[in-house]
Amino acid sequence: MDTGSDEQGGAALGSRAPEFIKASRPLHLSWQVGVFVVGLAVVAAGIVMLPLPGPGWLVIFGGMAIWATEFVWAQLVLRWTKRKVTEAAQKALDPKVRRRNIILTTAGLVIVAVLVGIYVWKFGFVMPWRIDE
Repeated sequence: MDTGSDEQGGAALGSRAPEFIKASRPLHLSWQVGVFVVGLAVVAAGIVMLPLPGPGWLVIFGGMAIWATEFVWAQLVLRWTKRKVTEAAQKALDPKVRRRNIILTTAGLVIVAVLVGIYVWKFGFVMPWRIDE
């Protein structure tokens, strides 16, 4: 297991199991299987929540965080994800991008308002499934 830190000075990679568990190979293997099964259950629940009501992506990342307590590949995926989210947040705060987003949102709202206005002018305040024409 790699216990070195990455080039950016992050936390050490590798298992975060207690030392007495790491000292015994069968116990450590059982620990890893347990962490994997619990993480898999959480990720599966998050995947189910994607089309259903619930915080799907948040739960999936929670499962990845569970896996990251034991597996280097999950730690690397979470670091990459955190870096990309940080970059996206910084980009979203850029004045040019914010101005463009505000303009696009305003244009979209104007289009929706015009469409709703045309609907109300033509049909009045009637629900679409109650139109008799």
